Amino acid sequence: MIIMKKDASQEELENVIAEVRRCGLKTDVSKGAFRTIIGLIGDEKSIPFAYFSSLPGVKEARMVETPYKLISREYSNLWQAEGMTREIKVKDIIIGGDEPVFIAGPCAVESKEALMKIAEGAKMAGAQILRGGVYKPRSSVHSFQGLGSAGKDEATEALSWLKEAGERFEMAVMTEVRGESQADLVAEFVDILQVGSRNMYDQDLLATVARKGKPVMYKRHFGASMEEFLSFAEYIAAEGNKDIILCERGIVPVGKGKSFTRYNLDLAAVPIALKETYLPIMVDPSHATGRRDLIYSMSCAAMAAGANGLMVEVHTNPAEALVDASQMITPPELKELIDTCRQINKLVKKH
Repeated sequence: MIIMKKDASQEELENVIAEVRRCGLKTDVSKGAFRTIIGLIGDEKSIPFAYFSSLPGVKEARMVETPYKLISREYSNLWQAEGMTREIKVKDIIIGGDEPVFIAGPCAVESKEALMKIAEGAKMAGAQILRGGVYKPRSSVHSFQGLGSAGKDEATEALSWLKEAGERFEMAVMTEVRGESQADLVAEFVDILQVGSRNMYDQDLLATVARKGKPVMYKRHFGASMEEFLSFAEYIAAEGNKDIILCERGIVPVGKGKSFTRYNLDLAAVPIALKETYLPIMVDPSHATGRRDLIYSMSCAAMAAGANGLMVEVHTNPAEALVDASQMITPPELKELIDTCRQINKLVKKH
């Protein structure tokens, strides 16, 4: 990073940016109340740091040691108040603020009637954001892939239901973008673009979604280390989009013997992410456990760990859900969960 002097002129700033680009790198300019920081994007081996330190208006040129430089605390603490979490505004909802945010809805959009009932129940329970998969990544080609897999017309119709539900019940809406070819269409209808865990490593998809200019829900791969998780989030930030919502959703269990949950929910990921980055982080206890009887307790634990919110799968009749029926809870159960988690959040904020 290049730290500019407090009294550096705009001309001096533009000169430094031009010099960085001449070296073949891109720049990320962050302006705080007291200083301006230029983050360098690309292979820093070609950068003559001593030369940049001598340019007019430059206070210091410094190497950021972490591979996730643009989203790191080390970077953000230089241009904003130390320890601040980025607040991401979606309609009138603030993700990363003092109040937790709850995302709820079916794993897959199944029909308009079912979606409207679920959305109404989720709203009454206290959820602010509606989720629903139009394109569903599945392990088996013979499984239900979501209505979007039937064709563009079907995808457009399902997305329009999602948007209509959001408008009717005054909720923001979110769905997953499974591939680059879907990004333009999905971005027309939703407020948040989700990158699922299976696509965490897809650099091209991350860049494509980032360029849509909308907040990105970015989920950890079930086999990814925390360093990998945060490093690949950098691909989104490198496109100029820092409205990144991290999401912990469980990692592959280790050891022999029976695993009683779908994945292992790594709750340590929450305080680690908040310490290492300035991005908000949410937890998905539905995919992590795969069991509706564990959703409540794991949601409470996630909130106690400091999560900025939860993403929970909800259905009015879980037994009839076409995807992941075993991990769905009902709207009344969601209300109980949200009420308790809000109380836990207040206790955590006090300490």
